[in-house]
Amino acid sequence: MGTIQHGLPSELLRPSYEEGAYLAFLGRLTAEKGPEDAIRIAHAARMPLRIAAKIPRAETAYFKKHLEPQIDGEKIQLVGEVDDVKKQAFLDRAAALLFPIDWPEPFGLVMIEAMACGTPVIAYRSGSVPEVIEHGVTGFIVENEDQAVKAVGELGKLDRRRVRARFEERFTARRMARQYEDRYRALIAATDREFTAQRTET
Repeated sequence: MGTIQHGLPSELLRPSYEEGAYLAFLGRLTAEKGPEDAIRIAHAARMPLRIAAKIPRAETAYFKKHLEPQIDGEKIQLVGEVDDVKKQAFLDRAAALLFPIDWPEPFGLVMIEAMACGTPVIAYRSGSVPEVIEHGVTGFIVENEDQAVKAVGELGKLDRRRVRARFEERFTARRMARQYEDRYRALIAATDREFTAQRTET
């Protein structure tokens, strides 16, 4: 049957083609999302990191112990949760989104949100990442922190306009709806053929 990927309204987030000034992390502050990895990557790449995230009540102890001591308000900044308006500015001003997840996430919506802004993604090869990110086109798929740091240095080779273009080609809500319509038509046609064949046999 194949997979129909999630889609966003094309006008929800608009692209910026200016070179970003910081690395971005967007998501819940839980260990499997990789915020500690993101901090280490940013330090090693000598890039500022801005973290837009909700701290789940169940993860308060993790945040206090592992993350809060590293947030200095300069190189590593916590900007808190962002709504759609703030998310636009947060993502389109970033050099890249870091997505260092450590679990098989079925679909990382934040990846296509970044792409909608023209912002490339540096992501660990886990879960749906290889289905979403085109290595060397919309970002880089890496295996570890060292490769992620190297990828930061390669961001200048990517075309932010191309990142947005691939979002429009692959991940808009219109494309998703069209694929569902095509799939339903194919199923109906197959059912009609089967019904016709059964009537012919009888």
